[in-house]
Amino acid sequence: MISANNVTLRVGKKALFEDVNIKFTEGNCYGLIGANGAGKSTFLKILSGQLEPTKGDVVITPGQRLSFLQQDHFKYDAFPVQDTVIMGNPRLYDIMKEKEAIYAKEDFTEEDGIRASDLEAEFAELNGWEAESDAATLLNGLGIATELHEKQMHELTGSEKVKVLLAQALFGNPDILLLDEPTNHLDLDAISWLEEFLINFQNTVIVVSHDRYFLNKVCTHTADIDYGKIQLYAGNYDFWYESSQLLIKQMKEANKRKEEKIKELQEFIQRFSANASKSKQATSRKKALEKIQLDEIKPSSRKYPYIDFRPGREIGNEVLTVENLCKKIDGVQVLDQISFIVNHGDKIAFVGGNELAKTTLFQILAGELEPDSGSYKWGVTTSQAYFPKDNTKEFDNDLIISDWLTQYSSIKDVTYVRGFLGRMLFAGEDGVKKVKVLSGGEKVRCLLSKMMISGANCLIFDEPTNHLDMESITALNNGLVKFPGVVLFTSHDHQFVQTTANRIMEITPNGLIDKITTYDEYLANDEMARKRQVYTISAADEEDN
Repeated sequence: MISANNVTLRVGKKALFEDVNIKFTEGNCYGLIGANGAGKSTFLKILSGQLEPTKGDVVITPGQRLSFLQQDHFKYDAFPVQDTVIMGNPRLYDIMKEKEAIYAKEDFTEEDGIRASDLEAEFAELNGWEAESDAATLLNGLGIATELHEKQMHELTGSEKVKVLLAQALFGNPDILLLDEPTNHLDLDAISWLEEFLINFQNTVIVVSHDRYFLNKVCTHTADIDYGKIQLYAGNYDFWYESSQLLIKQMKEANKRKEEKIKELQEFIQRFSANASKSKQATSRKKALEKIQLDEIKPSSRKYPYIDFRPGREIGNEVLTVENLCKKIDGVQVLDQISFIVNHGDKIAFVGGNELAKTTLFQILAGELEPDSGSYKWGVTTSQAYFPKDNTKEFDNDLIISDWLTQYSSIKDVTYVRGFLGRMLFAGEDGVKKVKVLSGGEKVRCLLSKMMISGANCLIFDEPTNHLDMESITALNNGLVKFPGVVLFTSHDHQFVQTTANRIMEITPNGLIDKITTYDEYLANDEMARKRQVYTISAADEEDN
């Protein structure tokens, strides 16, 4: 168990948290939610001891081990992958290294033998003999191939390092597990594996995530940060949303009834206060009036942008034809004879683990990259807007936000342009910020403004949900659901894909899989196909024996 007692954190004069009291108990998974800037990551740092509160304390049950997801992807570059995972249990790792040092001595003394014996006993108690196999199981589950386990961390890609650090946090069955955005940069297979791991995990988990499907799948409780307080709800994200909305509705209805009562009492007092025979009743009504207190209903600190893609013209029947596209990147065949036709009304999610193939295809379709061979043709009635995964080039300039967006608008009126910025929560002085200093989430909202102002009827999105808070993801999700044009997109957000796409494509080593279906149906059929394949292989092995 871990609890925060009267925790207050002040940053300058501002109180980020004020007298927070909350208890997280064994066997539960808590989703920590709140608007951007509410302090979700900061609160996890307080719980993990990385940050001291201004007031109050954090109490952990004596003897329990806390583990948290490291965010520094370069911290372990000098270490092997497997060692990095085992470091998730620092005491076990220290014992392993001390044992190795003792056994490597040429002049092994009696004292060394006694020390080694003590270490071996503690090593066994910490399940040290299973450490390497447990680490390998975690790495394989997250999609890190066995041949990478002995490599140095600096040899891995960024996404592979993320998975190793996640395996480190999960290693050794910690009593308390703190995870800050664990699904970031994970492929869908790794996210699915993590979901099952956390569902079966018996200890305490506190997780911050912008993935609504993930929170609904793994969380037993929801801790909502709003206005420096944390309110605990039993249930997952959807249950929290329904409960919080119901609570606000009930408070408004109660206030309405109180206001009606106040009006009734005031009218009686005003009418009969000068009447001698009714004076006692009027006095009684005054006392009753003084006791009525309206509930304070604070508006949530959450802010939802308004995302509405309105095409400048309707799309005709011919949208996009792709024929035998091929492309090599650094000598690797990324796209090989890719062909498909996009129809009117298609909203296509490109899924699967080959991130480079999806990004390369989108760059070609957006005109930013030339194919080695093959062709693609957009219909004459189409216009395209592209959201790149890497937006560095877009913001490598000294323009302020309003000037940056104006260059993409056919209407150069400042009021018109600022209207689009206002919808994306850039109000007042925000319009004069330089784009190069914007946060990741602010840059994404700028790009969405650019796509809205374009009036395009074909939208291409490469991981648009990265860096967005849950409110912005919800707004984008809703905007694409009602968009009447064509959408080609990738996303690791399960709910985003499920609710937006009506067609699924996956680029595999054996070619393109193209299904007109929902994402959940696609995954269910894919799982059945895998089971059939395993059954076929097993049956063949039995015949051979």
